[in-house]
Amino acid sequence: MGITGCRILQSPRERLIAMITNSFVPCNGRFPLLITLITLFFTASAFAPWNTLLSTVLLTEVIVFSVVMTLLISKLLSKTILRGMPSSFVLELPPYRVPQVGRVILRSLLDRTVFVLGRAVMTAAPAGLLIWLLSNIPAGEGSVLTGCAAFLDPVGHVFGMDGAILLGFILGFPANEIVLPIVLMIYLSGGSLMETESLVQLHTLLIQNGWTWLTAVCVMIFSLMHWPCATACLTLFKETKSVKWTLLSIAIPAVTGLFLCFVVANGSRLIGLA
Repeated sequence: MGITGCRILQSPRERLIAMITNSFVPCNGRFPLLITLITLFFTASAFAPWNTLLSTVLLTEVIVFSVVMTLLISKLLSKTILRGMPSSFVLELPPYRVPQVGRVILRSLLDRTVFVLGRAVMTAAPAGLLIWLLSNIPAGEGSVLTGCAAFLDPVGHVFGMDGAILLGFILGFPANEIVLPIVLMIYLSGGSLMETESLVQLHTLLIQNGWTWLTAVCVMIFSLMHWPCATACLTLFKETKSVKWTLLSIAIPAVTGLFLCFVVANGSRLIGLA
């Protein structure tokens, strides 16, 4: 909806900038992961009710950081590949009319629900089949899924994460909500997506698999700044009618997120914080 909302911008250049940077601000699919990691690694030791207040403050700071990065990348785009004269923003309010409830409900159901769910199903079904196959086809002592995670481990370490986390983000392309369940499935060598029974159990599992505060920070950064989900990408293509801009909308957040993770991870290691 953030992408389709960019239609209100009359300038094609500024509309593109807004759509490309749309994924820098967390969506509903990213909030559960951010809240969970903040709770587990940064506020769990605080006493109630201060832990809730501290979690709120940290989450607000994360959102402010994402907004700042949106503005910085927008400025960079406007000075490089999308140069041009800025336009004035004028919002004209339409004349007031008595709303037609039935028509509004029907339009909302068709335009904003059915079409979006249709795009989600187009990507979720093949992705679900792929994840199931990777997790159930044996390869050596584990599955193809665990083998791919082990292969990506050196790359993940460079960015403050591990192979399971990187693979979770890659396979979580259909929906951001399934990134953490995929990571847990890899850690537990399971054949299906799974959840833990409590936050304590989840924290223990993550610690046992090498997670530290630095891992949590890098995962949060990359969760904020990585490629849009499949439904958003399909919407981007529909709005821009361009493979080029759709691919750039995927590449720019991903490169930005990996760069920040690289700086944070290796900078922390260099000064002895991790």
